[in-house]
Order: sequence, then C-alpha cells, then structure tokens
Amino acid sequence: MDLWTYEREQWNQGFDTICGVDEAGAGPLAGPVYAAAVILPRELDISGLNDSKKLTEKKREALFDIITARAVSYSIQRVEAAEIDEIDILNARMKAMQLAIDGLSVRPDMALIDGNRDHGSRFAVTAPHVTIVGGDGKSASIAAASILAKVSRDRYVSTELNAQYPQYQFAKHKGYGTKLHYEMLDQYGPCPAHRVTFLKKWEARKP
Repeated sequence: MDLWTYEREQWNQGFDTICGVDEAGAGPLAGPVYAAAVILPRELDISGLNDSKKLTEKKREALFDIITARAVSYSIQRVEAAEIDEIDILNARMKAMQLAIDGLSVRPDMALIDGNRDHGSRFAVTAPHVTIVGGDGKSASIAAASILAKVSRDRYVSTELNAQYPQYQFAKHKGYGTKLHYEMLDQYGPCPAHRVTFLKKWEARKP
C-alpha cells in the first residue's frame, strides 16, 4: 500500500506541514507510556517502513536511526507510571501525544493520529488533527512515529528501569504481563515503576 495517501489528502486540502503521531506502551504493567510525533520530508522513501509491531526489534532499531536522521522534526515524550495511575491510561496517552506534537521544532498544520481516540476525560489532542484507525500501517508519518515511540520505550525499560530494578528482569519482558513478570511480582511485589491500577489481575491471583 502507498503510505503517502493520507498525507497527500491533507496537502491537497492546503495543509502544508503534516506530522504523524503514535504512542507505545499502553498495555504493560510497568513503565511510562511513550508518544512520538514526526514530520518527514514529503514522499520520502524509507525502505521497510511499517507499523512498529510488524517489524523485528533489529529492523525497528535500524529504522529509528534513519527516521531520526532524516526527519524534518521529531519529538518523543512520555507520561510516567504514577501519573498513569492518577489520570488513567487513556488520558495519559492523549497527554503524551499532545506533548509530542508540542515538542516539535516545526509547528505542524495537521496531525495524523493513530487510532480512533483523540480525548479522554481530562486530556485531549488539541492540535488540528485527524484520527486514522490502523494508521501505523497506512501512513508513512504515523509508521515513523510508531517506531520512534516503541524503540524509545523499549530502550528505556530495558536499560534504565532494568538497572534500577534488576530483580524484575525488565529487559526480558519490557514490562508486559508475561509469565516471568508475574513470577517476579509474586517474589518481590510491585516497585515504584509499576502501574498499581494495572495490577488487579495479579492481585486477584494472590492467595
């Protein structure tokens, strides 16, 4: 599929500078949720660009370097676990995405947002935008944003969180609710990096 169709639609309507926006890490039991916003040069051909979830870790890492080197502008932001517990994950995702747009050095005329949600009860994407379901596999700009958000989150969890709390083996499960992660929770209980509101399933299993 041509990954520039949605961008062209916006250019044809007079919106000159388009950014793609996506988030990563909505589901894990621990760590922040990340969001990225990316403005790519028009019609830039990046071989292998796709939804980050459909790529291997090695391919994502390679594409991360290409995207950050060639983007007109990019911004990567995050909302921490404690704030996710306070405002809920939907609000945290919306806040992170708007922060990412605000962090761009070039002001976009229009943002292409992955998914079908643009607001929670307390936070919303306030920049001019359109939502695209499955956008990370349909739009070059959103695909690029999905890779920056995913790689940034995985790197942070695998290095910084893993170093801070080595007993949980974050580098292996990236904070997701795997068998190993639940075993570590059984052994050590939650740490400050855990999202307390995400641990109901684990708490229900406790004797």
